[in-house]
Amino acid sequence: MNSNHLLLEEPIRMASILEPSRSGYFPSMTRIVGTLGPKSRSVEVISRCLMAGMSVARFDFTWGDAEYHQETLENLKIAIKKTKKLCAVMLDTTGPELLVVNKGDQPIPLEADSLLVLTPDQEKEASPSLLPINFSGLAKAVKPGDTIFLGQYLFTGSETTSVWMEVSEVKGDDVICLIKNSAVLAGTLYTLHVSQVHIDLPTLPDKDKEVISTWGVKNSVDFLSLSHARTGQDIRQAREYLSKLGDLSQTQIYAKIENVEGLVNFDEILQEADGIILARGNLGIDLPPEKVFLFQKAAVYKCNMAGKPAVVTRVVDSMTDNLRPTRAEATDVANAVLDGADAILLGAETMRGLYPVETISIVGKICGESEKVYNQDSYFKKTVKYVGEPMSHMESIASSAVRAAIKVKASVIICFTSSGRAARLIAKYRPTMPVLSVVIPRLKTNQLRWTCTGAFEARQSLIVRGLFPMLADPQHAAESSSATNESVLKVALDHGRMIGVVKPHDRVVVCQKVGDDSVVKIIELED
Repeated sequence: MNSNHLLLEEPIRMASILEPSRSGYFPSMTRIVGTLGPKSRSVEVISRCLMAGMSVARFDFTWGDAEYHQETLENLKIAIKKTKKLCAVMLDTTGPELLVVNKGDQPIPLEADSLLVLTPDQEKEASPSLLPINFSGLAKAVKPGDTIFLGQYLFTGSETTSVWMEVSEVKGDDVICLIKNSAVLAGTLYTLHVSQVHIDLPTLPDKDKEVISTWGVKNSVDFLSLSHARTGQDIRQAREYLSKLGDLSQTQIYAKIENVEGLVNFDEILQEADGIILARGNLGIDLPPEKVFLFQKAAVYKCNMAGKPAVVTRVVDSMTDNLRPTRAEATDVANAVLDGADAILLGAETMRGLYPVETISIVGKICGESEKVYNQDSYFKKTVKYVGEPMSHMESIASSAVRAAIKVKASVIICFTSSGRAARLIAKYRPTMPVLSVVIPRLKTNQLRWTCTGAFEARQSLIVRGLFPMLADPQHAAESSSATNESVLKVALDHGRMIGVVKPHDRVVVCQKVGDDSVVKIIELED
């Protein structure tokens, strides 16, 4: 066979692998969610995280009190002003999580083939033969033969201190387990996960409600990460609760899928939620390891077709302690991007890892390289086919804008939006160029005071792949004239030039409303 033919069939040029990665104002179209904590809460480190590519800051209330997280958030605000980089805030709930209550600070050695008692009596001391837990209903939920996973992995990112156990006997409120592997528990926070067993605890317990109604309201959080979401009803109840808390009625709910219950009810959850977080840590325990990738691909595809962001977790765990990811982890990040993920969520790697900035930087570079070989043409055709005909007015405009931008090789798509929906629809079709989402504020009143919307909508774009928001001047009302639209367009183009995504003689696709009509137009820039 002619070797030239082989070169023509290559999906990726081998020579391109040796070309150095180019850095730009946007490290990647795929977004990075970073969890802030002990190693990433100073103004200096947060500033470097923002410059490296973090666009959403996650605050995990599984640990730390409100005062601790408030101090970190105040540092984030200073870092945002210092770097001039927008960043959204995500509040992550604890949910129905089972925890070991260890009041001591001594390491607890657990030996393989020995018995361990899990007891709801939290007054007892943790020891190699007995661990108190925070749930009194475990004995009623499990039966002999069930698998229980005990580990600090959610906190450290490391599974070297993890224990697999099998329930051997239930005695009253106590559960007696056979330990399958030896390990040493060192630290205070250990979680339990019972494989494929329903835990009769509310998805949004009172502790989480208190955090949301105080810390969440005070800080007008952009996203609520609903841990252990199991049904669509969980999302509806959380949304009803948020609707009563003033500004939090605008907070988006991201459902964390962590167990088989969430998998079984995935379609219903996706319909109700604003986005999905694939929490592969717990999922990898509930599912056989060989099935996890199938769920990831199926779930991300469903999110893509619904136009709702998909966030993938647990990708570079080893970077909690190491400066470089493993080869498998680097490939895992790339595959998440090629699957269609909108964002990568970093947990322990940035929260208490030794190299939070380097982790964000490396993940961003891998995402950027993956996007270069993403098959946008195939994805576009699948999405159009899935949406079907007749398309809604907005879907038609969004898909037309992306098709036009690709055909004319536009450098950027500029979308005027007030709710953010139009920009998200454009991003749904995965254009190969960035989408500048110009959020036009709306003035609203409740007869007591006037408020100006737009900030929420702009920040909530920061988790969507390819969307880069800017907030227009409040003087430019959403129902503005075409003359005002032209002035906002000039501001957007100037911003594009400043950050280096727009150059002289570039073509730009603009999606905007003119009167009652939505218009897609192509403009060619002069010198």
